[in-house]
Amino acid sequence: MAEHSHPTPKLYAVIVSCLFAGTILTVFAATWELHIFNPIVALVIATTKATLVILYFMHVRYSSRLTKLTVAAGFFWLLILISLSLTDYIPRILQLLR
Repeated sequence: MAEHSHPTPKLYAVIVSCLFAGTILTVFAATWELHIFNPIVALVIATTKATLVILYFMHVRYSSRLTKLTVAAGFFWLLILISLSLTDYIPRILQLLR
């Protein structure tokens, strides 16, 4: 059986540092007045942190293709659900703004 590569403790330390930096960035981004871009910035930071957790702490980066396909299918399904929700939400917001 082939050897599987796993991240080193040094890489884990780097990832944890990035997650802490992302948390601090999230706190500062919440205090900045970016108007309509506040949720966008928050979602970008949260998505980046979630991607790091999934890739390294859940070992998806070092997993088989089937595991990667399953994770990608989960994200695709989430994208579908968010898109369907926004098709209802956005027209209501636009109607309130008129």
